[in-house]
Amino acid sequence: MTTPDAVQGGRRLRNMRDKQSRIFEAAAALFAERGFASVTTQQISERADVAAGTLFRYAASKGELLLMVYNEEFRTALDQGERDARAESDPSRAVLAMTRPILEAADQHVENTVAYQRELLFGAPTEQYRAEGLASVARLESMIAERLTVAVTLRDADPQAVFARALLAGRSVFAVLHLILARPSTGAHSGRDAIDDLRDQIAQIVAGFFASVD
Repeated sequence: MTTPDAVQGGRRLRNMRDKQSRIFEAAAALFAERGFASVTTQQISERADVAAGTLFRYAASKGELLLMVYNEEFRTALDQGERDARAESDPSRAVLAMTRPILEAADQHVENTVAYQRELLFGAPTEQYRAEGLASVARLESMIAERLTVAVTLRDADPQAVFARALLAGRSVFAVLHLILARPSTGAHSGRDAIDDLRDQIAQIVAGFFASVD
């Protein structure tokens, strides 16, 4: 038999989820329409139809709201990259397939992507949504490491040692990807095509990985 406390608890949970959904949708829409720098938390709370104090129970700052929104885009791009990589037999092309959707998604809202990268790497360490974003970074690095490890055919290779080296390669790929995503704010290498640059650097990292294993 359902108790009154259980009914009340279920209603409270539904209300919380509804408010979180409205805040997410309002933040996503406003960031897309106006760009991160031009949006205020007051505008988001008004669009979501929640009090400002309520909004800060779900995200401590505008930066955390951006993390909340763009973490979902990051996960979607990772899912697409994971699917695309399955069709590639060459390790370098597979790694490019994993990362390319992230770069393509970033082109849709460059300002927001740069702000997201900044919040992801330099935001407050206690932020919940930053931790979730960094978990997606770790997922990408592991995806790359697993694909490179599988490609090693040496009979006497230690799988754990190979994976550890492959994980270093995965971290290097993310570092390259981050610098390319942040390029609009740094102005570095502005004359190079982003996809070509990513492809060339991935090829170099993967070649270095295989040379280190051999």
